Amino acid sequence: MKLATYKDGSRDGQLVVVSRDLSQAHYATGIATRLQQALDDWNFVSPQLQDLYVTLNQGKARHAFAFEPRQCMAPLPRAYQWADGSAYLNHVELVRKARGAEVPASFYTDPLMYQGGSDDFLGPCDDAWFGSEAWGIDFEAEVAVITGDVAMGASPEQALEGVRLLMLANDWSLRNLIPAELAKGFGFFQSKPATAFSPVAVTPDELGEAWAGGRVHLTLQSSWNERRVGLCEAGTEMSFHFGQLIAHIAKTRNVRAGSIVGSGTVSNQDWSHGYSCIAEKRAIETIEDGAPKTEFMRFGDTIRIEMKGRDGLSLFGAIDQRVAGPEDLAPPAEPDEPGEDSAPAPA
Repeated sequence: MKLATYKDGSRDGQLVVVSRDLSQAHYATGIATRLQQALDDWNFVSPQLQDLYVTLNQGKARHAFAFEPRQCMAPLPRAYQWADGSAYLNHVELVRKARGAEVPASFYTDPLMYQGGSDDFLGPCDDAWFGSEAWGIDFEAEVAVITGDVAMGASPEQALEGVRLLMLANDWSLRNLIPAELAKGFGFFQSKPATAFSPVAVTPDELGEAWAGGRVHLTLQSSWNERRVGLCEAGTEMSFHFGQLIAHIAKTRNVRAGSIVGSGTVSNQDWSHGYSCIAEKRAIETIEDGAPKTEFMRFGDTIRIEMKGRDGLSLFGAIDQRVAGPEDLAPPAEPDEPGEDSAPAPA
């Protein structure tokens, strides 16, 4: 099934079930009002959501309405945990080679991860606001999962069974702030602002054979200012699958329902596939020509991240964002009066 969270003026929004083709939606009122609520009692709630999903796809849902991605918050607008990996070692190799650094041997046996901020995520079509272009604004196109409870000490195989939902992520990075932070020896902080996620999160069965071995074997598309820059294969070169990433977290702690785990920037050794972040493009330019040529993002730039299934249809909907600057800040607008084009209130 496919699930989304609609904006309603609250912090956590309203849970909606979305049709397979992303054309229709239906509030999950009466089953669960928020996605976290469903995750907390998944075995009881998910069959009821699945029944509504089937009814919606059959065109029999009484209060269905047209699905609008711009009304979406992140599927989980805030989460108990957001841990992002770097599972595509080609990305690590390129970035380190560009600055003349070796990849430590441990990177090939032990996943590289960082703990991101999880109290505030961006919706798929929300503007991404930054204080300065000098910060080195960069997108990062990734795949992510939302987990159920995973016990401390779980094996990768056991951890993989804890995957409840999959979605796409744009893990924004401020590249020019990173070096000084890493030099402190304590990791990312200001250089990793709020992450954006796709309009819908989907259960693994929606991917069919494309979900295999804890990896999504589909192409991740990135378009910067409406120009296609990345057609990267997400499955074949993912060095650590999601079960391994989750088990890495669970080595010393329990992983609780509603944790989000990211894959890191999707990257391929064949450079003809393009790139899923500007830093990788700049690394390639440095390796080939001695210096980067591609600039980071400017205010007004746009980024679209999407993945299509083997039927050619958008699987998660698209992350479609604009980079905003200080001049875009304005007092919050008064809520619009409901109109004919508005989604109906929860039934």
